[in-house]
Amino acid sequence: MNWLLPEHLADALPQEAAHLERLRREILDLFQKRGFELVIPPMLEYLESLLTGAGQDLQLRTCQLADQLSGRTLGIRADMTPQVARIDAHLLNREGVTRLCYCGSTLHARPASLLSSREPLQMGAELYGYAGVEADIEILRLLAAVLKTARLSDYRVDLGHVGLFRALSRAARIEPETEETLFGLLQGKDVPGLAAFCAQLPAESAPYGAALMALPTLYGGIETLDKARAVLPPLPEIGAALTTLARLAAAVPDLPISIDLADLRGYHYHNGVVFAAYAPGLPAAVALGGRYDGVGKSFGRARPATGFSLDLRELARLSPLPKLAGGILAPYSGKDVADSELAAEITRLREAGEIVVELLPDETHDEGLRCERRLVRRDGRWILDRIQVL
Repeated sequence: MNWLLPEHLADALPQEAAHLERLRREILDLFQKRGFELVIPPMLEYLESLLTGAGQDLQLRTCQLADQLSGRTLGIRADMTPQVARIDAHLLNREGVTRLCYCGSTLHARPASLLSSREPLQMGAELYGYAGVEADIEILRLLAAVLKTARLSDYRVDLGHVGLFRALSRAARIEPETEETLFGLLQGKDVPGLAAFCAQLPAESAPYGAALMALPTLYGGIETLDKARAVLPPLPEIGAALTTLARLAAAVPDLPISIDLADLRGYHYHNGVVFAAYAPGLPAAVALGGRYDGVGKSFGRARPATGFSLDLRELARLSPLPKLAGGILAPYSGKDVADSELAAEITRLREAGEIVVELLPDETHDEGLRCERRLVRRDGRWILDRIQVL
């Protein structure tokens, strides 16, 4: 059956494709109005470039093939973020702040979950060259504007900070290879496993083990930050992280913010604030972001960086379809010279933004757009008439 597609891949049929394209244009226009410049990286790159720095986590998800020109291994991008970091670090090479945005298809060798597509349409925005929390605030406000553009009314944004985990791990003198196990326990909120892990820490690390045990309980509203100050040790890094989260939450009072100090999503390349937006109807996050300073180091130029990305296909599924005016059916205008008035009226309507379907000879109706009006000649003029639905 040649018409079947591989698992976790799907066509976008006309209604979905039109909705996707409308949303893509609206969000890219939003980015442009806020000073974010569009870049379009290639679908293929040398594998080592795609897996450099932030891309290391993507190795199992990256499809690989041999380049017949160079003999080297190519990868089909599974994430556009490393590509945009390469553009900032190596090609643009600007001294000041750079704001970039992107939108394009990616390909995963295996789906992220049972319901995920292997071809996410990734869209995102990145801000490079500014280390202050003001850049994180700008990115968070931009995400809020994107969700508003998509007409999502019921969502929440979880805030966390990878620096808390890193500070506690260092203070407890946990070795890097053991830290991976600890990371998995916290990310999965495996409290029994976490308790068993912390029970094996040496006596001098016991206070930090207790603090690690507390992280999964530090979830809720903004008041969670006050609770965290009371139960976590007064390490300078922890105080700074909590202050940053408080400033972020205060800067977006209109957003439904939650605090989750055990959310370590992106731990391997994030080094500061992390955030995730959730909406009903999607079990995973609809958008992910945070700070990942130094992401361009592997490309020869480490820069402060913060940003977010999302799968436009998933966002479009959550976004309500706008009410659009139906199309217009018009007679075929190419029969003879006398049809010039008809052709002129069709042109005028299309230039005014209307969808006009010019019926071919012997074509009686349009099956796709379900046109609601018809262009008819009456009293020597071409006018629009409502199509009666039986």
